[in-house]
Amino acid sequence: MPGYNRRQNAEKQGRRGEALAAFYLMMKGWRIVGRRVKTRRGEIDLIAKRFGTVAFVEVKRRSSAAALRDAIDHHRLKRVAAAAESVAHLYASKGESVSIDVILVAPRRWPRHLVNVWHDGH
Repeated sequence: MPGYNRRQNAEKQGRRGEALAAFYLMMKGWRIVGRRVKTRRGEIDLIAKRFGTVAFVEVKRRSSAAALRDAIDHHRLKRVAAAAESVAHLYASKGESVSIDVILVAPRRWPRHLVNVWHDGH
């Protein structure tokens, strides 16, 4: 079952990437308030809060920094934005801003945090 083992390894690496991204955010002063939040519209890898902002974070881990270039696209961002929209009321209080962020993770590199990458009408 080589396909199963490959998927299982990808899942394991993805979880490691999410753990590293969460640690990175916490070191930057963010508080993690949700992990792997499932909605009808998709899954949100991390939800974090800091200074009146709630960030819905998509984490992408690849085996090389070069592979990260194509890790995120409009379709994936749209899915994350839709999932975030469906649960934002549960995480964001009145007056807090909401952001769709991406964290790119590759071996032997600092995570790269892309802030507020999704805008309505994107």
